[in-house]
Amino acid sequence: MKSLVIRSPKLGISLRLQRQVPGIFIILTFITVAAMVINTSVGEYPTPPLVVIKTVLGIDTGNPDYAFVINTLRLPRTLTACLVGIALAISGTIMQGLTKNPLADPGIIGVNAGASLAAVSLIVLLPSLPVGVLPLSAFTGALLTSLVIYLLAWDKGTHPIKLILIGVGIASVASAFTSLMVTFGNIYDVSQALVWLAGSVYGRTWEQVFSLLPWIVVFVPLSIMKAPQLNTLNLGDDIAKGLGSRVEWQRSFLLLISAALSGAAIATAGTIGFIGLIAPHIARQLVGANHQGLIPVAGVTGAMIVVISDFIGRTVFAPIELPCGIVTAVIGAPYFVYLLVKSRKSL
Repeated sequence: MKSLVIRSPKLGISLRLQRQVPGIFIILTFITVAAMVINTSVGEYPTPPLVVIKTVLGIDTGNPDYAFVINTLRLPRTLTACLVGIALAISGTIMQGLTKNPLADPGIIGVNAGASLAAVSLIVLLPSLPVGVLPLSAFTGALLTSLVIYLLAWDKGTHPIKLILIGVGIASVASAFTSLMVTFGNIYDVSQALVWLAGSVYGRTWEQVFSLLPWIVVFVPLSIMKAPQLNTLNLGDDIAKGLGSRVEWQRSFLLLISAALSGAAIATAGTIGFIGLIAPHIARQLVGANHQGLIPVAGVTGAMIVVISDFIGRTVFAPIELPCGIVTAVIGAPYFVYLLVKSRKSL
């Protein structure tokens, strides 16, 4: 009796892509590190890339000015861009997995708007508070917004389409209140809030790096650990329950991780848009839809995009600097329209 053999081209492609994950991750990491070195080397006081590497490694270059320019002025900015990119990309990957919608990201469904409202309120109403409080405030705003969206979408369970539609409505309300804060705030505090809303890593110091780092250290590993549960949820609620998954608990916990990462990133660098949309798509094309490989590759892709965007913003119109949030918007908005048209054609 012959055994039944099932051949699936899609399964073969998926397995082949998964085998490529380590190599692709290493290549993208190398590109990201190279971009960080180049970004750190350019500026009003140009620094050779080799000197940047030596300074970061603690090797004496014979010029103390290099150490000050690199370690104090430029390296914190570049590291902030890298960490923000990782956080936003992984947050978007989780959001797309939860909603089963490739067009979803924390900015589109309202989580970023909630974080922005909380952070702008803090900047305008309590400007004397230390900068370390800002990530906690933005995380609280992102978490409360996620909770409101989740509760409004609840009807004996949650549906991905409901989450998106209600999220868009909540985003509009939060954006309106943010505009209200900006309109009636003190002129100095409002100017700070407006710069922050544009999305920028300009002037970021080690204080911001160390404020963001704990959120990355805690929630990025958690997101990778929860990747199998995210894969299970993508099979549908009925199948996930049949496999023993506590669907609503897993969805709530993953939503918490996404809110924490996006809230911390927004608190540090403002509203840098479209990273949570673009990075997961690029990663998915490279390694497939299995979140165990997709999440880390999306994270390093997001870091690469934000670092390169910051480099473009600093150099293209020099000496004028464009916030990297504007650069990502110029790239991301057309890409979003392309994805929207592509998704309509596939219906």
